[in-house]
Amino acid sequence: MNTSSQNDSIQDIRGVLIQVGGARLLLPNATISEVLSYADPEPVENAPEWLLGRIRWRGWQLPLVSFSRIAGLAEEQGGLGSKVAVLKALGGDAKLPHFAMLTQGFPRLVTVSRDTLVADADGSDALPKGVQARVLLNDDAVLIPDIGAVEASLHEALAA
Repeated sequence: MNTSSQNDSIQDIRGVLIQVGGARLLLPNATISEVLSYADPEPVENAPEWLLGRIRWRGWQLPLVSFSRIAGLAEEQGGLGSKVAVLKALGGDAKLPHFAMLTQGFPRLVTVSRDTLVADADGSDALPKGVQARVLLNDDAVLIPDIGAVEASLHEALAA
């Protein structure tokens, strides 16, 4: 038995690439609960521009976030071909166990290994709001979102 390849495969994780306006995001597969077709959300009064509204999902009213807007990447709008990824919230808040993110098309499953993922040293240290890291996955530039920061912004926006 070749233990080095066995150890390498243990390090592999299943990820999901999500296309948003102006970027691709890489998330752990376990973060995504479901992918839905886009439908116009119910507006949230006095919400920041990145909080597109609320959608109904399994009896919940989930806030719908435009990651591109929160990170200042693009003025993303939902429409034909858009999807909504329902994400598990990491903060452990029973009132907000999930939230939704606008995506462009279906998320794509990928296998992430040490060999395929490297830090992107593009020379700029400043990361957009809600971004934890810039990386290269198989030589493609992707962003790793800071889900905790997005959740904190959501809590702030919904409390206002």
